[in-house]
Amino acid sequence: MSFDFPLLLVAATVLSGIIWLLDALLFAPRRRGGERPAKEPVVVEYARSFFPVILAVLVLRSFIVEPFRIPSGSMLPTLEVGDFILVNKFSYGLRLPVLHTKVVELGEPERGDVVVFRYPRNPSVDYIKRVVGLPGDHVAYRGKQLFINGEPAVLQPVGDADGEICPYDGRPGEVALERLGDRNHTMMVCPGQPSREGEFTVPAGQYFVMGDNRDNSNDSRFWGTVPEGNLVGKAFLIWFHWGEWSRIGDSID
Repeated sequence: MSFDFPLLLVAATVLSGIIWLLDALLFAPRRRGGERPAKEPVVVEYARSFFPVILAVLVLRSFIVEPFRIPSGSMLPTLEVGDFILVNKFSYGLRLPVLHTKVVELGEPERGDVVVFRYPRNPSVDYIKRVVGLPGDHVAYRGKQLFINGEPAVLQPVGDADGEICPYDGRPGEVALERLGDRNHTMMVCPGQPSREGEFTVPAGQYFVMGDNRDNSNDSRFWGTVPEGNLVGKAFLIWFHWGEWSRIGDSID
């Protein structure tokens, strides 16, 4: 059973707020009006103390920024296993917690954005990938080369991946700079490993996403596109990585 933290936050905020409000309107005046003022109940004291804190966390996490931890190597070399990242929650519009309904339009994903989204096949699970195809795009991947609307993405070889070994044949991964639009990012392929290839047309209101570790990523090549309504936010910062202090504060390109 998955743990729904946003639902817990909403429930705790509503419950503590109701307890505090009902006491302030109905019971506190009676306690103060007697000859010997009664002591405030412990449950009311806790509700009054925790309500502002829980509300602040709910607003911050739902509408401004949310932390995530990278669980796999699908975004190597951009993101490593164990990276703790921050995700901008308002880049693509403000959404209500739990319901995920967009209430304010603020922007749309751009090609090359690293996005967190709810996995279409299991929305209780969050994934992180890079947007390579926008609505209406024709995306092709063949010979370890990405094509957008018939044009190959420009690749500039960098060299072997530092310490990253391909599980297929034990050889080092090869890193390159890939250009999408006017932005560059690092990506990695495993030369001896077969790739999942194909051609895809991105439907309206959907996005085609891929991992930067192209030969070891469960992405749109396997399960299709990401609906706009599944977007959580744009990843922008590594805020912690235990044991690799040099990564702390790195922006996510």
